[in-house]
Amino acid sequence: MEFACSHVVCNGRTDGGESTGVTVRQQEDAAPPPLPPRRLIKPQHTSLPPLQPPIIPSLTPPPVPPRVDKKEGRSRPAANINVVSLSIGKLVDISQGLESFDSPVTCGKCSAALSCLSLMQRNVWVCEFCECENNVDNNVDRVCIGQRSGVHSDDLYLPNQSDDDYQNLEDTLVVFCVDISGSMSVTTEVASDSGFVAYISRLESIQDALQRALSSLLQLSSHRRVALVTFNNEVVIYGDGTCTPLTLKDWALMDYDHIWEQGVAYRVPHCIAETHDSLLQRVRDFSDSGATSLGPAVLASVAIASRYPGSRVILCTDGKANIGLGKMEETPSLSSSITTYFYQQLAQQALQCGVIISVLTFEGTDCCLANVGRLADMTGGRVNMVSTGTVATEIQVASLDNVLATGVSAMLVAPEGVYFPYEAGNNHKFMKEIGNVTEEMELTVQFAVKPEFVKVFLRRQTIPFQLQLSFKTRDQKKVTRIITEQRPVTTSRTKPRQCMN
Repeated sequence: MEFACSHVVCNGRTDGGESTGVTVRQQEDAAPPPLPPRRLIKPQHTSLPPLQPPIIPSLTPPPVPPRVDKKEGRSRPAANINVVSLSIGKLVDISQGLESFDSPVTCGKCSAALSCLSLMQRNVWVCEFCECENNVDNNVDRVCIGQRSGVHSDDLYLPNQSDDDYQNLEDTLVVFCVDISGSMSVTTEVASDSGFVAYISRLESIQDALQRALSSLLQLSSHRRVALVTFNNEVVIYGDGTCTPLTLKDWALMDYDHIWEQGVAYRVPHCIAETHDSLLQRVRDFSDSGATSLGPAVLASVAIASRYPGSRVILCTDGKANIGLGKMEETPSLSSSITTYFYQQLAQQALQCGVIISVLTFEGTDCCLANVGRLADMTGGRVNMVSTGTVATEIQVASLDNVLATGVSAMLVAPEGVYFPYEAGNNHKFMKEIGNVTEEMELTVQFAVKPEFVKVFLRRQTIPFQLQLSFKTRDQKKVTRIITEQRPVTTSRTKPRQCMN
């Protein structure tokens, strides 16, 4: 490469004058200087293992498992046919004219009842479920009257009751428990049929829904009682709207027993035919502000309704509790214990009193349904996510009086050797507290045979099952219905599978 430069070095003298036409050629591919000789490093002894090259995982997919031939019957798990299905809503209906008796004769060991399947010799009944010997009277033969001997029995037991046990069906309560905290002021855009756009707050939609529900109850059940409870920083019990409101606040929101006593003592003496206008005015006066004392409000509502089994509490809220009992803004460790225990205890107490709790919460909000929803799950209520457009319909549906029986409990007895795998105890009795029952209520129970009893049952053609259903009718009559049946034993799944649901 050739270039001209302003300074030329020649013989050690520098001339700053003009270029004299002397050219200097540089080699473009000059060789780098040689590398210094490597020093030989002797290997040192070490206790570490020699380094291994890294293992690179294979990018190829794992081999495809061999296909299963469907003809061999192994393409999917076999259906379990050892299941008992109980239509509880139909079984609590005692209007079929079944013969009734005073009290059953029960086994001293397993509590199974004497039935048409039972065999007696010299006034000794050997229980067909546990083989325990029981002494019985000669008069118990009438238990099997009208039944098909050895196949099926269905008996009602109605103990003697006084007139004080009777309850009017119209005495049940509907308690509306309404959130009026500051978050209820959030608005939603709603377009009318004419195209006009309006913004309606959650509280305004609740007010409209409650006014419609009250009018519907006035027309359909004018003798029912309706009570009103609101909550924000404090809980206000309005009752039927005609009495002086009761306010719970500050320390009272943390006292379970105090809230329960105040709620039970608060009277709701009038039916909606007398209190409709007063309740409407209370609803119109709602104003949103403050925090959310949800737990104490539901507790007070259940306490008010507990005087009348079959009553309902309808909770309308848009946020999780953050003040008082059951608040959910604690640390996760405390919330999972204290808060969960509160809602479990409240649900259990409502179940024992025959109170149904339904929960309505707005879409897109966080009210911790894992805890609040437990109130509805355990008492037979509803859990619905609503919007400003659907809340009115859902409140009216939740307030319908469709309870057929209260205080329902079931016991299913099977022979020794049968057990219920999803129940504690691993014995031959299944027991469950159901509470309130509506027409759609069903219960399914899975059972199994212990391995050491398989050969024993294979030598039998049938095995007995007995259902004991105890409950109170809507007029508070105590009833026990006992159904006993023989069911065939088989080693083939084909025939039972054809008739199973």
